Amino acid sequence: MLKHILAFVVATGLGLGAAGAQSSGSIALVGGRLIDGFGGTPLDRSVVLIEGERIKAVGTMDSLAVPAGATVISTAGMTVLPGLWDAHVHTYLLGHSDYAHWDKTYGSSPRLAKQIMPAAAHQLLLAGITSARDLGAPLEASIEVRDRINRGEIPGPTLYVAGPFIQHAPYPGTDYFRWGVNGVDDARNKVRKLAAAGVDIIKLIDQDLMQEVEVKAVIEEAHAHHLPVVAHAHRIEEIRRGLKYGADCFEHTGLATAPGYPDDILQLIAERSAKGNLGPLFWTPTISVLYNYEYLRDNAMQLDDPAWQLDVPPDIVADIKASLRHPGQLSYFQLVPLRHPTLENKFHQLQHAGVVMLIGTDSGVPMNFHNTSTWQEMDTWVNRLGVDPMVTIRAATYWPAVQMKVDKDYGSLSDGKYADIIAVKGDVLRHIDLLQHVNLVIKHGVRY
Repeated sequence: MLKHILAFVVATGLGLGAAGAQSSGSIALVGGRLIDGFGGTPLDRSVVLIEGERIKAVGTMDSLAVPAGATVISTAGMTVLPGLWDAHVHTYLLGHSDYAHWDKTYGSSPRLAKQIMPAAAHQLLLAGITSARDLGAPLEASIEVRDRINRGEIPGPTLYVAGPFIQHAPYPGTDYFRWGVNGVDDARNKVRKLAAAGVDIIKLIDQDLMQEVEVKAVIEEAHAHHLPVVAHAHRIEEIRRGLKYGADCFEHTGLATAPGYPDDILQLIAERSAKGNLGPLFWTPTISVLYNYEYLRDNAMQLDDPAWQLDVPPDIVADIKASLRHPGQLSYFQLVPLRHPTLENKFHQLQHAGVVMLIGTDSGVPMNFHNTSTWQEMDTWVNRLGVDPMVTIRAATYWPAVQMKVDKDYGSLSDGKYADIIAVKGDVLRHIDLLQHVNLVIKHGVRY
């Protein structure tokens, strides 16, 4: 990726900063239809002026002059919008179907931080994802990759990392990235250790198997360190305890083949959603991986796409391909055909209960590749679940930045914010699937 940055530098006269590849001087994006992330009417014939890492001004070709000497990039015929967020990725994973094999072979290997996670980050960035929540991976590797991206040493989204899962007990052979808790003091100490290491989020799973006092301790300690808590929502009691003790965001639709959420859970969600002084209750349904399974099972074309192999060493590519040789036989997905008919109802139940939905994909789980997962989630929302395209775009731009309390700098296109911008040929409000072909990616003022 750095060679592409260097090519842009040579072509435009931009300089390299000491902290890595950075733009200097001015860039002007001219002519596109701009969606700013705030939900208003798009701005035709737009002009976005970028100075260094940030947006200097936003206007139109009639109202905002392009400074002399600025590098002009035409966005005519394109939709210009904030860089996308994916609120639930696993750079630790690359779509392999056998977790036990993957964990044993790569989980504690130096290849994780040096090859696997950087490859995932690069693929996400080129797909237009300029920010992502990375929800579950070994601690040291998570911090290392996040910080290398921030220093400009490797390409990738701005990552907000959780490091290890916090849960009742680690699954066999996974204690290096799944931390069990044994009592209140241990729960608080585990969170303190993560906070001291510099994580951005606490990921809580299987909280229905924990003592309630442990769940309470994890969430209280996380909030004391100003860290949001995201909690699994696979089972009813996970949701109930997460709501009771103040989890900030729930992940997945869950509840296996049950037709919907029970009335008492919906009432609890509605009551929490009504507490405006606490801010929104966020939910990341990660629904497209379930909707798309049967298609992928019967149409293997995406499994042959070389884009998911970008930067992945050949032996790991071969390992992943071997694990997906019989996609219809993967145990991970055998329940999906029975869950599939329940998904639309659950999704709309959550909407009607008042949660603020975020685009997130579980990217990296079996057959859910980083180069395609985010646009497919957005397409599923619009074309399978009937969500308004603008609402969908805000769920992948504005609202994740609000959830992470970084909306002063990210999530929308306005004066002073970081220049995280993508552009796509055509009208994404009419054809959301155009996002599978992102034509322009700018992150912190650098074009990739």
